[in-house]
Order: sequence, then C-alpha cells, then structure tokens
Amino acid sequence: MNRQSVFALRRVGIAAGVVAAAALGGGVAAGATTVSDSANAAKATAAVAACATSQLQVWYGQPASGAAGSVYFPLEFSNTGTTTCALDGYPGVSGVGAGGAQLGSSATWNPVIAPSEVVLTPGSTAHVILRVTDVGNYPASTCEPTQAEGLRIYPPNQTASVVLAYSFEACAAAGDNYLAVDAVNAGVGIPFYTSS
Repeated sequence: MNRQSVFALRRVGIAAGVVAAAALGGGVAAGATTVSDSANAAKATAAVAACATSQLQVWYGQPASGAAGSVYFPLEFSNTGTTTCALDGYPGVSGVGAGGAQLGSSATWNPVIAPSEVVLTPGSTAHVILRVTDVGNYPASTCEPTQAEGLRIYPPNQTASVVLAYSFEACAAAGDNYLAVDAVNAGVGIPFYTSS
C-alpha cells in the first residue's frame, strides 16, 4: 500500500469517526432536550390550587380615596396559610345589613384590567380596588337608600365568604349597581397610590 492510500484511509477513518460521534452526540442532545422539554411542560401544567377562603385574611386599606361621587379603596387578600395558592378573576362583593342579609345588587365587575392568575406564597398579598358609589346619585324610588353595616366578600372561585364591618349608605333594592370591583392584582393595594 503506498503512502497516498494510507493517508486516504486515515482521512476516511477520521471522517467516519467524526460522523459517528456527531450522530451519537446528536442523539444524546436530542434525548436531553426531550427530557428537559418534558420537565418544563410538567412544571407549566402543574396547577397551583385556588386559595381557599379559610387560608386568606381579607381586609381593606384605608383611608379611601374619593372622586366623582364615589369612594375607592383596596380590598386585600393575604395568604395566611402554609401552602402556596392562586387567585384568578374577580371576588364577589355585596353590601349587607346588620343581620347579614344582602342589600341590593352584588358588585359589578370592572373589565378595565384583564383577569390573570396571581400566585400567593405564604405571607404574600393580592388586592382589588372596590368602588362604592354615593347612592344619592340614584333615584330614591329605585334605590331605596338604607344603611349597610358590612361587606360580604367571596374570594375568586370560592363559595365561602367573609364579612368585613363597614358602615355606608347602600341601595336596598336590586338594580342600581352601587358597588364595582376590579380583577385581582398582585401586591398590596396602597390608598392614594395604587390605581389598580
């Protein structure tokens, strides 16, 4: 075998080795990517449980701010439980009388802020902005003004509620929407500072 044939065989052998190594490496890389993608997909689809009313402290920030015949204040939802949970969407809010009966219509949902999931680790807080309209803006015959003694609040997607003491003028009759609420937002709502 002459010298040129030996060099040619060596080049073929080296090239074959590079191709085999690339193929093997590509297989390992493809396998690793598949495992990584599967892990990421599993993490993305691992749902965080909704915050139960029992693991939330519901409170409101004061003083309220006022504008155009309404007052606005943040309702706060703090995770006092030991596990992470999520709030998504709007709470249910209504005025209640001294005996706990609902007064008028429940709060309407303000669509200005699109709902998005807020994940609450233990100790963290989310908020909504509640608007309470001066019922003097409505005809007394349709509103039936009366004294409310509290707010009944259902955290998003929950059937258990809490009542916060809060004295204000409400409509006893259904129809005039004297309350309106935003979707849940991350963080503590700060009066005169937080607008959403």
